[in-house]
Amino acid sequence: MSITLRRALLALLALVGLYTGGWAYVAPAHWYAHFPGFGFSWLPQLGPYNMHLAKDDGAMFLALAALALLTIRYARHTLIVQLTATAWLVFNVLHCVYHLQHLHVYDTVDKVLNVLLLGLLVLITAALFIPVRPADGTGRTRR
Repeated sequence: MSITLRRALLALLALVGLYTGGWAYVAPAHWYAHFPGFGFSWLPQLGPYNMHLAKDDGAMFLALAALALLTIRYARHTLIVQLTATAWLVFNVLHCVYHLQHLHVYDTVDKVLNVLLLGLLVLITAALFIPVRPADGTGRTRR
């Protein structure tokens, strides 16, 4: 993996966190009724609205976004990237598993989109564990 790709993956995670977290924190009822947007609504089928939980979800996504944004600056440091990836991976895997267990509440299009998008987030996060190709030909990367 290149440093540029590593930064791009971190930026993508940060965008997901900012989009979801910002919306959930600033307008929790609207987020609950309309997430993920674009004509879809995936949250009401999963249970009643709770402002506290919606805002907590927003705060968690914003914290993960901040971590990803900070890590972009330190993308050459494998340990920092792996720590960030670990936090995102724990969340993304558990989040994906939950939704896979509750696909029955959605129609076919929503089921497919849930599986694809949540699975893609797991793969993007896991890809951050791929070592960076050394640019100097020594075979070593910075830790």
